[in-house]
Amino acid sequence: MIRVTIFNEYVQEQFSVEKFPFLKDWPEDAIRLMTERASEIREAHEGGAIHDTLKNLVQECDDVEVRHIANVEMPENGLTEEVLSDTDVLLWWAHLAHERVSDEVSKRVRDHVQRGMGVIFLHSAHMCKPMCDLLGTSNTLRWQEGQSEHLWCCSPAHPIAKGVPACIWLEEEEMYGEYFDIPSPDELIFIGGFSGGEVFRSGCVWNRGYGKVFYFQPGHETYRSYFQPDIRRIIQNAVHYLANPEMRGQKLECIPV
Repeated sequence: MIRVTIFNEYVQEQFSVEKFPFLKDWPEDAIRLMTERASEIREAHEGGAIHDTLKNLVQECDDVEVRHIANVEMPENGLTEEVLSDTDVLLWWAHLAHERVSDEVSKRVRDHVQRGMGVIFLHSAHMCKPMCDLLGTSNTLRWQEGQSEHLWCCSPAHPIAKGVPACIWLEEEEMYGEYFDIPSPDELIFIGGFSGGEVFRSGCVWNRGYGKVFYFQPGHETYRSYFQPDIRRIIQNAVHYLANPEMRGQKLECIPV
């Protein structure tokens, strides 16, 4: 059984300055917009939260079990040493509160990936601390809401692309565009082409120690991308590809011979 932990920041679904005082310095119009958007997000996702959608998505696979769900409000952001030791693949969705994840937790995630844990960073998680720690780059990009996307598979023989068509059409998706400040992927699997003409490296894998990192771009919080069967298949495939339970717990260290 593949053990999965889901980290969902869980700020946007509950957005309010009263609940999250760190938002008080935001401009008033931004607070108003995000407060209105919170209800849209709850309506768009099973159970009213992004982590509910992701849990149901991965547990469609008989050999996958969601063991833990974590968020920024929990002690140690819900990602204790015990939780990560009980995790084969970590899914990470975040957007507004990257700085609310502690540096210690970020380094803990990095260390567990190097020891064999897989991690899947989804959509706006591109600038979360663990992804920046693992890749060593800013992970900045260009963006614009309200476009449509052709998601092209450029590595059809890759296990993450198993059973996926050459092109997936997403009627609504947030545009992420180049330049995307990431290291050259070890494996480039998907390229997004958007209605405004922009392109993006939308599905990338990097090897880090004994583990692997997968970044996957679709998944704007108010859209229904995670309910598209081919998008679900990609994430499920990625969970299987990144799971490496045989290596979990080993350390990267210099070995005398």
